[in-house]
Amino acid sequence: MKRILQLIIFVSVFFLGFLALNYVVFLALGNLFAFPRNGYFYLVVLFAALFYPVAALLERTLSNGFSRGFYFLSASWVGIAFFLLWGLIIYYTLTLFVKLPNYAAGIIIVSVTIIVSGYSILKATHLEIKDIEVPIKGLKEKINIVQITDIHIGPVRGHKFLQKLVETCNQQNPDLVFITGDLFDGSSQIHDQIIYNLNKFNVPVFMVTGNHDYFQGMDEVSHALKRTQIKLLRNQKNQFNDLQIIGVGYSFQRGHLERSLRNIDFEMDKPTVLLYHLPRELEAAQKAGVDLQLSGHTHNGQIFPFKYLVKLQFPYVGGLYQYKGTKLYVSQGTGTWGPPMRLGSRCEVTNLSLNPKRVEQN
Repeated sequence: MKRILQLIIFVSVFFLGFLALNYVVFLALGNLFAFPRNGYFYLVVLFAALFYPVAALLERTLSNGFSRGFYFLSASWVGIAFFLLWGLIIYYTLTLFVKLPNYAAGIIIVSVTIIVSGYSILKATHLEIKDIEVPIKGLKEKINIVQITDIHIGPVRGHKFLQKLVETCNQQNPDLVFITGDLFDGSSQIHDQIIYNLNKFNVPVFMVTGNHDYFQGMDEVSHALKRTQIKLLRNQKNQFNDLQIIGVGYSFQRGHLERSLRNIDFEMDKPTVLLYHLPRELEAAQKAGVDLQLSGHTHNGQIFPFKYLVKLQFPYVGGLYQYKGTKLYVSQGTGTWGPPMRLGSRCEVTNLSLNPKRVEQN
């Protein structure tokens, strides 16, 4: 019941915000192209705002080829509307200094939006490999790890994307694969083809939950994962050679990671990697003796300039960070949420080489 209430609140807030965005965009475009503001205008605004919520509802209940196509178009419109808004903001800023013809400006704004949207959609289909080397104190031999996160399997990222992703991971010849949350999007049913592809990894796979896995429903997620080779870590430790792997499940409560680490039985002086969806509480990880924390969630903003808004809440927004010897790597995410677009970020598969750290002698 609590999850349903949270989802209703989220959808309501999103709809009101998206309704306001559509109203501003269509009002400004209407002025540029001299469209009348009559009943049809308000009807178009309402339909445009309902496009995405209705598509999400259809996909969650029907989940077929039509609903997935409808969802892709509606999710794309979210991004397109945002790009139109930015084009309009730039235009009205320029009019403070120079007069531009309305109709010509409207054509330019729409044309540039189409180009940027097309580029962003194409960029989101490409998986980029990010190679990272991290020295780990006490590690006896090199361990190769592939980290994937924020995959968002659903109507946009379906079984074909997952097949491509698993093949890409296997091609890196890792010793382990880590999934640091949001394997599922929460907007679609988990089909048998998804389960089939999740069983195609060549090496052990460890996973922790993200917020969208909870939107999917933990009962559904747990049932699906039991049919795969994936080991779900819920505030647990696992061992691979001399490496301790700790997984802490998702929670947005402050201090959750610190409290969870206190209740997990692991040895502070041994090589330790922590899987935790949210890129926060690095200080708590360092205090507990963690050598490397792997996180996701931020998507590095996904679409410029959201990175700077995300950074207000998550200072560790993307890349490798360090605090008193403990390192944190925040992946930009392997899939997308909402608009199937990437601008100023990438769909990332992280190839991590954990190397034995040489002890300096005096």
